[in-house]
Amino acid sequence: MLENIEVLYHSSIRIEKEKIIYIDPYKINKNYNDADIIFVTHDHYDHYSEEDLDKVKKENTVIVVPEGLLTKLINKGIKQENIITVKPNNKYKVEGIKIETIPAYNIEKQFHPKANNWVGYIIDMYGIKYYIAGDTDITEENKKVKCDVAFVPVGGTYTMDYREAAALVNEIKPKIAVPIHYGSIVGAAEDANQFIKLLDKEIQGKILMK
Repeated sequence: MLENIEVLYHSSIRIEKEKIIYIDPYKINKNYNDADIIFVTHDHYDHYSEEDLDKVKKENTVIVVPEGLLTKLINKGIKQENIITVKPNNKYKVEGIKIETIPAYNIEKQFHPKANNWVGYIIDMYGIKYYIAGDTDITEENKKVKCDVAFVPVGGTYTMDYREAAALVNEIKPKIAVPIHYGSIVGAAEDANQFIKLLDKEIQGKILMK
């Protein structure tokens, strides 16, 4: 399930399966310009980075973003026909791939308000559902997620910490859980290790960030 999937840095993920997909590209180390699809969860600089978009997009890359980012992309010179805007709690088909959007927000913190309509994504490829949670706390919506692989933030401060992330994963019961959103801006490698220790035994925890 994790073949050809990398956590590049922080919350930046690259998937090479049916298509080459990037989620929240950030701190990309060189110009790849190979993305078929780019998903952006929200507009904070460590998730929506125009510098890093330029390193991964090619001429006809499809960029999937919350509605609030449309103007920024158009002002950047991205053709509107290459942009798909999304709202939480909806289903879409992008380049033949089934997508579901899950609200991503904080409960008692103010960094990611629910009113901003920021999202996580469930990406369904080959019948395997990959949930990329985005920057979120435990919410009523993400406790109902059904997926095979979950990528969840563990760094705390702006999102769930590793204890909360493990509690969410133990509730939704994916086959595999991958920690993200640690190791640079917030959180340390130890948060990822502690997260994996707290997972129920039937859930495989896997660290992909090198």
